[in-house]
Amino acid sequence: MRRAVAVEVENPPPELYAVEEPYRRIVEEVAAYVAERRKLEKEKYGELYRKFRRLYPLPAQLIQQAINQGVEIGRSFLKLKKDGRVHKPRPEVRQVSIRFAKDSWSCKKAISSVAPVRLGLSLPGGRREIWIKPHRRFWLYWWKTLRGETELASTLVLKRRRGR
Repeated sequence: MRRAVAVEVENPPPELYAVEEPYRRIVEEVAAYVAERRKLEKEKYGELYRKFRRLYPLPAQLIQQAINQGVEIGRSFLKLKKDGRVHKPRPEVRQVSIRFAKDSWSCKKAISSVAPVRLGLSLPGGRREIWIKPHRRFWLYWWKTLRGETELASTLVLKRRRGR
């Protein structure tokens, strides 16, 4: 079961917006590659990873997450094309959700705190702390996590909504 809880970020650092465009380019390129060749071989994954590390000054985990997201989009495109619901030659990526793996955001800080209102993220300028505005659904999720009813999410997904 997937659990998604959206929170608003207070005063996002400019590095967060700087990550958005390179992340989207990586996702687009990988999705197009998967759509053309129907899969991403292990050797090619390493080759693409090294290429993107040279091109974009992003933390390694962000590049890995972008490649994984591109593979998901490419596979989804192939499935839709097989079902006849898509007639384009390659996938179109309009928006991306920046994903931070468990190692790149401070899970320990969130667990040790009674009220998790800030997160430490690995961004190009180094580790930055961002403050979030929790709401009712977030607090319900957090209460269930503290009681052991659910596990803490392994991936943090940041989306931009209406320019925020």
